[in-house]
Amino acid sequence: MISRRKFMLASGAGLMASQLKLSAMAAAQKTGLKDVYKDRFLVGAAINTSIASGQHPDITEIIKRDFSSVTPENSMKWESVRTEEGGWKWEEADHFINFATQHKLHAVGHTLAWHSQIPDSVFKNTKGEYISAAELSKKMEEHITTIVGRYKGKLAAWDVVNEAVGDDNQMRKSHYYNILGEEFIDKAFHLAHEVDPNAHLMYNDYNNEKDGKREATVEMLKRLIKRGVPIHGLGIQGHIAVDGPSIADIEKSILAYADLGLRVHFTELDIDVLPLVWDLPVAEISTRFEYRPERDPFKNGLSKEMNDKLSARYEDLFKLFIKHKDKIDRVTLWGVSDDATWLNDFPIKGRTSYPLLFDRKHQPKDAYYRLLKL
Repeated sequence: MISRRKFMLASGAGLMASQLKLSAMAAAQKTGLKDVYKDRFLVGAAINTSIASGQHPDITEIIKRDFSSVTPENSMKWESVRTEEGGWKWEEADHFINFATQHKLHAVGHTLAWHSQIPDSVFKNTKGEYISAAELSKKMEEHITTIVGRYKGKLAAWDVVNEAVGDDNQMRKSHYYNILGEEFIDKAFHLAHEVDPNAHLMYNDYNNEKDGKREATVEMLKRLIKRGVPIHGLGIQGHIAVDGPSIADIEKSILAYADLGLRVHFTELDIDVLPLVWDLPVAEISTRFEYRPERDPFKNGLSKEMNDKLSARYEDLFKLFIKHKDKIDRVTLWGVSDDATWLNDFPIKGRTSYPLLFDRKHQPKDAYYRLLKL
């Protein structure tokens, strides 16, 4: 039988161990991800206008502690900065810039040329017919030179062109492409570089970590580089599932893009734990499916089993990122906390998603602590 003395000693040791663990977690949390990874790569987050305008002070404190880079979720896209008449509305974008400047954060502009969240009237006349190549070129020049010029020196990098390769692994037949062909990509990069030669310019896309789209993207990048397009980095968005694509596929992509002489960025990382409703996970923003209860299995909370899978997935990814820290400049998560993730409404409105490192109450999840330990 254990003596009272031994029992008290054992209990005291256990209590001390627990207190030490809690102290270590508190110290690590105070240090934050950005400091843990500062000699490896930048750790970033996309932020919405309500955060940028100071409406969520607790989220601001998380960003100050854990993130070294920020990207505007929507405030610099065409529909956010332009009026229907073709004028400008700067309030939301200025909030983002002021937030990044105030907190001394690396800031990324997003995005200069994208087929989505832009009205058809940019590309078509009142009869619904495409405008001429010269007209679209003039519109692109006015748009890119104005916004890049306004924030010159305040943005370290730009997602210049977004999602120009389609899900069929061919060039996306967007309005940009249909009017200007692949030249629209060249034009966007040259314009941005002429206005701000110090900005790091990137091409950004989803699913480009997978076989097929990876190869199509590499071939497009080779053509751009051969034509002297000033492209410096490749963005792998990283909207991935908890069980795919494989770490091997993602590593193959890092190597393929780095071999072209480009810096690699993970620009929109989140991990979906909800059932897929299509054959391939895509991020085409216009895609929608109907809500069904079986497609929303964690409405009352994430199961321990799935939470463990999510944490392990983040850990495996960041182990890979650390392995290739010489090739990777930045890892940005597409949001800060689960309550505000776009995946709550994409591709099914009203689901309860858990793709990020902070929960709905803005508390760090197990995945967060695993990344600190790495």
